[in-house]
Amino acid sequence: MDIRRVEVLLDSVRSKETSVAEAVKQLRDLPYQDISYACVDHHRSLRNGFCEVIFGEGKSAEQITGIMETMVSRNDRVMVTRLDQEKADVVIKRFAAGIYYPDARVFVYSSGPVEMTGKGTILVITAGTSDIPVAREAIITARTMGNAVESLYDVGVAGIHRLLAHKDRIESASVLIVVAGMEGALPSVLAGLVDKPVIAVPTSTGYGTSLGGFTALFAMLNSCSSGIAVVNIDNGFGAGYIASSINRV
Repeated sequence: MDIRRVEVLLDSVRSKETSVAEAVKQLRDLPYQDISYACVDHHRSLRNGFCEVIFGEGKSAEQITGIMETMVSRNDRVMVTRLDQEKADVVIKRFAAGIYYPDARVFVYSSGPVEMTGKGTILVITAGTSDIPVAREAIITARTMGNAVESLYDVGVAGIHRLLAHKDRIESASVLIVVAGMEGALPSVLAGLVDKPVIAVPTSTGYGTSLGGFTALFAMLNSCSSGIAVVNIDNGFGAGYIASSINRV
C-alpha cells in the first residue's frame, strides 16, 4: 500500500466516511500477505517509496497474475520486469489497463497518470544500438517511478564526436544512466566530463572476450573517473531505480 492510499484511508476515517473496523480490515495484510507461493510485501512502498516489483523470470504467468491481484488494490502502479511475450499475453488479458513494452520485457499497470516526483531529468545514454533494450528497461522504470526521462542512443566511443554534439543535453540532466557493452568505456568518458552522478550499466553485448558483459563490468568497476556507480550486467531496472532515488533527493 503506497503512502497516498494510506493518507486517503486515514482522512476517510477522520471524516467518518470509513469505519475504524473497515480501516483495520484494509491494513490487515500489512506488512505482507502470504499467498503460498509468494509473500507479497505490501509495506515496501511505505518504506522505500515504491511498491515491490515483480521479477518475471522463473515465475509462471499464473503466479505473476496472482501476485498482481494482491497488489493492484493497494498500489497505483505495479511493474513486472523480465516478462516474455508468452507470459505477457496472459497478464494483459487479466490486466487490460496495463501496457507491455516488448523491447524492454516490462509490463506496467497504472490506475491513473503518474505523479512526477523527480526534481530533474534523468538522461539515459547508450554506447550502441544493441544496448537499447537494457536502456529501455531503465527508462520505463524511471518513468514509472515518477521521473522525467530522456534518451540518447548510439553515441559510443567509436565515434566520440556523436556524444559531444549533445553537450548541452548531457549537462542539463540531473542523473546520467550510461549503458554500454563491448569494452564498456563510455561511462568513464562521461564521468570525466560532468558533475552529475553517473550510473553505469554493463551489457552482455559483444564478441567472445566480452565474456557476456564481464569485460564491460570490470572496466566500469575499475574506472579512473570518479562519480560512477555500477549495477549488474543488463540490469536496466536497477539503474532506473537508483537514478529515481537520487532524483528525488
